[in-house]
Amino acid sequence: MRSIRGRRASVQPAVVRASLGQAQGRLSPPPARAMPLLSILLLTLLLSAAAPEKHLAVYSTVANYSLPIMQREGRDYVGLLELLDPLGTVSAKSEPPRWRIHYNKVLGDFTAGKSRALVQGRDADLNGKFLLENGRGLVPLASLNSLLPRILGGPATLHEESGRLFIGNVATHFTASVSSDDPARLVFHFTAPVNPSVASEPGKLRLSFRREPLTAPASPVLTFGSKIIPSADYSESNGAAEISVTTTIPLLATFSPDGRTITLAPPKPQPSASAPVPPRQETTAVNVPATAAPRATPQQSNNQSPPSAPPPTSAARRYFAVVDASHGGNDRGEALSPALAEKDITVAFARRLRQELESRGISTLVLRDSDANLSLDDRAFFANSMHAAVYIAMHAASNGHGVRVYTALLPYGGEDDRGPFRSWTSAQTSALPLSQAAAASVAGEMKKVQVTVRTLTAPLRPLNNIVTAAIAVEVAPPASDLSPLTAPDYQQLIAGAVANGIVAIRSQLGAAP
Repeated sequence: MRSIRGRRASVQPAVVRASLGQAQGRLSPPPARAMPLLSILLLTLLLSAAAPEKHLAVYSTVANYSLPIMQREGRDYVGLLELLDPLGTVSAKSEPPRWRIHYNKVLGDFTAGKSRALVQGRDADLNGKFLLENGRGLVPLASLNSLLPRILGGPATLHEESGRLFIGNVATHFTASVSSDDPARLVFHFTAPVNPSVASEPGKLRLSFRREPLTAPASPVLTFGSKIIPSADYSESNGAAEISVTTTIPLLATFSPDGRTITLAPPKPQPSASAPVPPRQETTAVNVPATAAPRATPQQSNNQSPPSAPPPTSAARRYFAVVDASHGGNDRGEALSPALAEKDITVAFARRLRQELESRGISTLVLRDSDANLSLDDRAFFANSMHAAVYIAMHAASNGHGVRVYTALLPYGGEDDRGPFRSWTSAQTSALPLSQAAAASVAGEMKKVQVTVRTLTAPLRPLNNIVTAAIAVEVAPPASDLSPLTAPDYQQLIAGAVANGIVAIRSQLGAAP
């Protein structure tokens, strides 16, 4: 992470020495026994002068970098020119008391001592006074959440307390779980490559992320039900994120080649030199066993191979819910704004919904947990192969307000089922009553948290191709401002309501085939 440092005041050692000299000139020479006290005083002054500087970590698709945070009049400030410089073409002109800045084609007009500015001729609240120091424009740190979207034309999310700024949809998410067959093995999966520093102490192992835009899970405290690794805590401070793992035994961290998986496990014992080590038998287990053929099969030619299976895991797992982040890869979905694609919002909501469902005891698989190409037939194929009780597709929209919950609109006079196979275009037929019950339950929970909601039917693939309860949840912002779509509070509000709706009819869904 490269650092852009501005001018800052510092305490010079010469000033300290001069002050001590003046003090000694006015006082009689101290006795020898007083010298340790003077040494302690001098050490305290020097340590105060060398206190760690606060930094703002900035994460964007263009660059990740850091800036110094300055204290002025009891508030945190940053240099606006330095903040914008790595992101685009920017210039500034100082004509005290006015200060103007051009970013790409956007003009900002600031006045020293004023708490409001003009951005493209429109009024902007700065949450504090604008400061002009030697031609350098300083804005309150607290103003960035509202000021930057006006300048950049896209979302910006500030974590003010920890000094972290996310520009655009750049956040890295993670999940953590203890291996089902080894309670001493904790596996982290990240949505982008990471390279944290690792430190251990008795009872703790810490992963510190200074360069990565890691964001918090739905709950900052993760519990695993393991006596060996009972929990992990997520925290942020001074431009960095940290995961602190509580453990009763020493653990070592190993990284996958792609940097997206970190495994914590005890050191492996070294084999005895006198005991031969048998050759290791390599086996592979996949989420979709070869014997688990889908009950509804897309129409394919005999020589066409089926979609590739999901990545191998250590053991097959039975999932109650499958959450599908719509679009992905080359399919960006709706362009919600110039800097925001639907595919990024859907995967963020899908991950948060998984956390909400898992926290309520519902085992959940996110079907698309990365920026991957996945066809509609592939999505239905994998969802049917999982034999889950409910399928939930996540969509996002910029038009309208609140949430729309869809169930399938089946074609009239669909193809007849033949033998053990169901018609691909109307596979949802027998599960449609359960789907409608799930949609009604989710809508009811949305109303409880005062989210505007509608239930609709639509020929929305792959809902028609799913053999179990299947709904699609389309999330729009509560008002014309798009920023809530990327806000953790709004995402968690929606995900929590969906999860509560599924929990409310869990017993009905559990009886599904």
